[in-house]
Amino acid sequence: MLINIDGNNLYAEHYNEFENRPTIVFLHDSLGCVELWRDFPKQIAEVSQCNILIYDRLGYGKSDPMPTYVRPVNYLELEADVLNTILEKLKIENAILFGHSDGGSIALIAASKYPQRIKMVICEAAHIFVEEITLNGIREAVVAYQNTNLPERLQKYHGNKTETIFKAWTETWLRVDFRNWNIENLLPKIKSPLLFIQGEKDEYGTLDQVRKTINAVSGKTEKYIIPNVGHTPHKEAPKTVLDKIAAFIAENY
Repeated sequence: MLINIDGNNLYAEHYNEFENRPTIVFLHDSLGCVELWRDFPKQIAEVSQCNILIYDRLGYGKSDPMPTYVRPVNYLELEADVLNTILEKLKIENAILFGHSDGGSIALIAASKYPQRIKMVICEAAHIFVEEITLNGIREAVVAYQNTNLPERLQKYHGNKTETIFKAWTETWLRVDFRNWNIENLLPKIKSPLLFIQGEKDEYGTLDQVRKTINAVSGKTEKYIIPNVGHTPHKEAPKTVLDKIAAFIAENY
């Protein structure tokens, strides 16, 4: 399905199979899309008996292209507003947000701004401030983009939008004015239950992201640090993550 937001079409898949159950909304990372989640959302739906919504943000996957790769510093905050508009349009009042990396940041922002719709947050490898390890990881990604088949692999999912989304990610985060981006001030407004999942060996963020988030939010919190796992626990340790999410939803919804 396509959802029109401010004149732009966003591609989405909405599976509404369980009556009187919440909807888990999947928020992809800085180079992700619906297709790159593979079968993970449907696996979560099965083990948790929840409905699911997956969508491509503007510029990604099967959604319309971005008008430019130049982003404002608050682009993640603006994406949280888009998410709320999508929930309004689909009349989803009981959302559980599952966000990875950039998507995790969007989930935290949305939960702080729109608590009436968001009943639970599960964030995986989210960022709440800029760290040098993140910037180093991005610099390495730029080198890989220039010297490997990374562009071709991304084009399989994003087509001719690939270069724009890659520059939107890397050039925004590496800009001098982005160094001070920080959403810690929003976290105390989060009152819904929060599960923060992070790989112990995350190459894009330290455990300070987890600790500071858990300490700042107002609702019930739980952290789940997975040993010997990097930035994408749901791909590197899928069974572990699935079981944890199912248990957290069962306990808190």
